[in-house]
Parts: sequence; structure tokens; C-alpha cells
Amino acid sequence: MDEIVKKLAGLGLPGIILVILTATSGGSSAAVAAALTAVGGPFGILGGIALLGLITVVGDAIAGFGIEAILKAVYKERSKTESLSFLSKEIQDLPISEELKLKLKDELSPIIIT
Repeated sequence: MDEIVKKLAGLGLPGIILVILTATSGGSSAAVAAALTAVGGPFGILGGIALLGLITVVGDAIAGFGIEAILKAVYKERSKTESLSFLSKEIQDLPISEELKLKLKDELSPIIIT
């Protein structure tokens, strides 16, 4: 899972969108590729086709670990190089449930031991 998380974190927001699309597509790689190319994803149609392999790997990771675990790991990885306020705003704008948004933000919050 660590390698997948690093690759998705390297993609930034498009990697997060890829995870969400893969989770909501019901396992259809073609649906995800079509969605990515329809919204003008990276490199257009060729980019959508190139991502088919990654979509399969992401789908397997989601099936094995769950979307919450994957998103938490990706945001934790991204927090090493990006500001927490930027990531928090990005999470707020994602098309996911409020409950999952809170869990992701809690994961990013530094733990304060008193």
C-alpha cells in the first residue's frame, strides 16, 4: 500500500479525485477513464488510457483497505510537503461525506499531548 500511496500523493489533488472516482465507479475502470477524459483530465484521452493500469491498482487497494484508509494515508504523505491549511481547504472541497472530511482533517491535526 505504501507505494500506491506515494504515487497517489505525487499526483496531488488529481490522485485524490482518482481514488474517489474509483471508489464510486463500482469497479468499472472504463467508467473512471471516461470520467477523467470527459473533464479534460491530464493529457486528455491518452492520459485517461494511461491511467487504466493505475485505476486497477487503486481499485484493488480500496477493496483491500477501504477508501478511508487510502485517503488518510495519501493526505498524511502529502502533509510532509504541503501546508496543513491548504490540505484542509482541499478536503473541505472534496465531494465526500462530512463525516469522512472530519476524519481526514483529524488525521492531519497534530496530536497535542498535555
